[in-house]
Amino acid sequence: MATVRLTTLEQVPAPLYDAPVTSLADILEGPTLLHLPGRNARPLFVSVLLHGNEITGWHAIQQLLRKYRKALLPRALSVFIGNVAAARHGLRRLEGQPDYNRLWPGGESPGCAESAAAPSLARGPRLDPIAESAILAEVVAQMRARSVFASIDVHNNTGLNPHYACVNRLDRPFLHLATLFSRIVVYFTEPAGVQSAAFAPLCPSVTIECGKPGAPGAAAHAAEFIDAALHLAEFPQHGVAAHDIDLYHTVATVKIPDEVTISFDGSPADLEFVADLDHLNFRELAPGTPLARVRLGCPTPVAVPDGTGGNRWREFLAVRDGWLVFARALMPSMLTRDARVVRQDCLGYLMERLAPPH
Repeated sequence: MATVRLTTLEQVPAPLYDAPVTSLADILEGPTLLHLPGRNARPLFVSVLLHGNEITGWHAIQQLLRKYRKALLPRALSVFIGNVAAARHGLRRLEGQPDYNRLWPGGESPGCAESAAAPSLARGPRLDPIAESAILAEVVAQMRARSVFASIDVHNNTGLNPHYACVNRLDRPFLHLATLFSRIVVYFTEPAGVQSAAFAPLCPSVTIECGKPGAPGAAAHAAEFIDAALHLAEFPQHGVAAHDIDLYHTVATVKIPDEVTISFDGSPADLEFVADLDHLNFRELAPGTPLARVRLGCPTPVAVPDGTGGNRWREFLAVRDGWLVFARALMPSMLTRDARVVRQDCLGYLMERLAPPH
């Protein structure tokens, strides 16, 4: 079993300025934490490539590195470059790897088993999830020692979604940081082990979702946001005005049981999803809105874990006249038509509108 180690750098290796994401594994030995100085010593932390196919964060960091190549950053910047091994193959993670955004301190015990129903993945060396979890704990420890100012985790998703921000706390600094990126903000507390939750006790932290990988303008938007955060001296003490934020609360994660077959092209399966599934994202949908046709004899088509091993899917969804439908008014996010992502992670999330805190 191969063991990965954290590399810590104090300057940018010259090849990184222009390196395509698929070549990072040739330049870096593995997960890498890069510390750069700035006029303000308290660093902004940015994590990219926790999922190897979510490339917008790396492209945004490259834009900033080139911009400040011969100039001092307005604030110290620490960048964690995550799963470069998976990035080489354009995959979320390799077979045998754990999910780099489920291993951060506060998460569950690390694991790396693949679903038997998952599409085949690129094979790499058998990896040690305990060691990778220790790497992420070391990243948190280094940033705690440096008195981190704020944290940004950059992601993409596979469905049609607007750019939006996610927070694990509803404190004012968190919401101010989030709305600097988008007026759409999602509050979530599950899944466990995510980067933003691990940093929340240290500083305002946010996850930004930048649409599909490679989408036009996504990297520029992320780079502008990171640059704006680098220029912040402090966070406002007043609350975010209600007219400046659309706030939602994630109430359910929808997963597909291993034994349930799925299709997105109309081919026979236990669940045959509607063709425009990802077009339902960020739309407030009425009860009865269909998601998929359900094969007769499939009693439990989906799973909504409750944290104790139970399945509370019937609180949110129902099977009516052979269709999987919403049981109540909800807004989905990250619904995806990518079978690999469904098996590795989930089908998507369900949200309800939340009044901004006063």
